[in-house]
Amino acid sequence: MSWQAEVRALAATDTLLVALDFDGTLSYLSDQPMSVRAVPEAAEAVRRLAALPRTTVAFVSGRQLSDLRAIGEHDDDSAVWLAGSHGAEHWRPAGVPGPAPSEGDPADASVAERLLADAERAVEGIEGAWIEHKAYGLAVHTRLADEAGAREAQDRVDALVSEQAPGWRRRTGKDLIEYAWRHEGKDTAVAALQAETGATAVLFAGDDVTDEDALRSLGDDDLGVRVGPGETAARVRVADPLELAELLTELAVARAS
Repeated sequence: MSWQAEVRALAATDTLLVALDFDGTLSYLSDQPMSVRAVPEAAEAVRRLAALPRTTVAFVSGRQLSDLRAIGEHDDDSAVWLAGSHGAEHWRPAGVPGPAPSEGDPADASVAERLLADAERAVEGIEGAWIEHKAYGLAVHTRLADEAGAREAQDRVDALVSEQAPGWRRRTGKDLIEYAWRHEGKDTAVAALQAETGATAVLFAGDDVTDEDALRSLGDDDLGVRVGPGETAARVRVADPLELAELLTELAVARAS
């Protein structure tokens, strides 16, 4: 079945949740992560979907919430729900009660502060490798490093985390490894959003390994979309953010009619 047929079937559901990863899904990837923005066609499709009745759009991202709001050009008047840090952080539109915040064990924050400094020292001198401070941990980025440098940076940080924080969750992605003391995943984030919204069906789209947890968790009435190459549990694959924008636009048109 083509994605057009899948989209038309999904559009008929009573209450729809459209949950979307951001980097590589609504936007193209960039060597400067804070410079990414949704392609205009995707941003317009999101706007149209979010304006429809019985339809909720949410960005579900590994980005910490402050960064997700920046790259998503998301202000306090937005109708788009947010789940940042793989679902450990949340934002809801005005008047919509969100889940109670849970900051975790303060001891973990202390470990993270020390580990962040150690990780930054560990990758010093490895060209193209850098450490990102995240709300609940850190990530080592190697997009700009050569193969040997990437492997060395990852091995060094792996060793540090194994020694100092063996209970942290480790996630791999495109040219990065992320470590966090919070164990939420995009699967639990999507499940929580579906429960909050009462959605009778879910569309989830993502482009990376970390999105597969959510894609595998979807039910028969839901639709998973993989953006770009890679092994996937999704029923539908699109080539890039522009084709996803086409799919989302068709969904908005079908649902509005």
